[in-house]
Amino acid sequence: MPVFGIFVPPTIKRLRTSLYRDALPFSKNLRLKRRSDVDPMGREVSSEDSQRYCNVPNLIISGPPGCGKTTSVWALARDMLGVQIKDACLELNASDERGIDVVRDKIKQFAARKVTLPLGRHKIVILDEADSMTDGAQQALRRIMEVYSSTTRFAFACNQSDKIIEPLQSRCAIVRYGKLTDKEMLSRLLYVCSEEKVEYNNDGLEAILFTAQGDMRQALNNLQCTVAGYGKLSKEAVYKVCDEPHPEKLREMFELCVHGEVFQAFEIMNDLYRLGYSVDDLMSSMFKIVKQIDLPEAIRLEFIMEIGKCHALVLQGLATRVQLAGLVGRLCQTQSRLASD
Repeated sequence: MPVFGIFVPPTIKRLRTSLYRDALPFSKNLRLKRRSDVDPMGREVSSEDSQRYCNVPNLIISGPPGCGKTTSVWALARDMLGVQIKDACLELNASDERGIDVVRDKIKQFAARKVTLPLGRHKIVILDEADSMTDGAQQALRRIMEVYSSTTRFAFACNQSDKIIEPLQSRCAIVRYGKLTDKEMLSRLLYVCSEEKVEYNNDGLEAILFTAQGDMRQALNNLQCTVAGYGKLSKEAVYKVCDEPHPEKLREMFELCVHGEVFQAFEIMNDLYRLGYSVDDLMSSMFKIVKQIDLPEAIRLEFIMEIGKCHALVLQGLATRVQLAGLVGRLCQTQSRLASD
């Protein structure tokens, strides 16, 4: 029993830790920790020289949301720094702290601070959403990278690397990520379901993959919301939680359009519109589905072109039911138009 302070039984400590863990979202609670965990998902962050940690370059990792940019950088930092990561790693969200004062104060002070590390290791500054930084802050950061290049490495995670100024890009190795494949996402979802004791079926997992569209963070958030609301993962529960038009209805509509059944096809579209889905929601879901269904390639391309034209009009402010009716009519004419050509 300690002399000072209040004694906390181990059982209470474990309960407190468990409650804190349960309060975290899946995307934070089950984030990959080591680079060896990240590599199987196809997210390499460095070359063979960097794997030995003796010459890790400054990094710019760009890609769409939820593809593992920040996770990759943290995994590399943990492998490099080990138990010293708290003292030798600084993370800033550049979308919140993006001014020149942050660069001059926080980042410069951290870069100038002395931390005892093994030979060949460096302190790491992680700047998340770095494409939100102002030009002035990026210019100030360029000088800091030059002065402290022997002790500090910088890792930028951003959605668009072209918003990073050229002088910073020239000092970094640029790694570009694409969206995760369904296979990569499925393996991680199965692991999360196993760890969290989630009851699921294959249709539910397919629904998660469809709604996420390669965004792992969104997939985990949708999974957690569905389980919290319905206690299990099923297809119907996922579409209710995500509030997206049901894909089966839209698939049926496309089949009717291929056969020229204009009235039946519009009835399905009209029913979805009456359920409260906006025209923009319906356009977005149609784009996703038309790429997946089994169609002749010529018809698929015509469908994509017509949906794109209609979506452009909708984004200009013409989001009415008339647009949906016109789109369905043009889709139903596609087969006969191609036959006449």
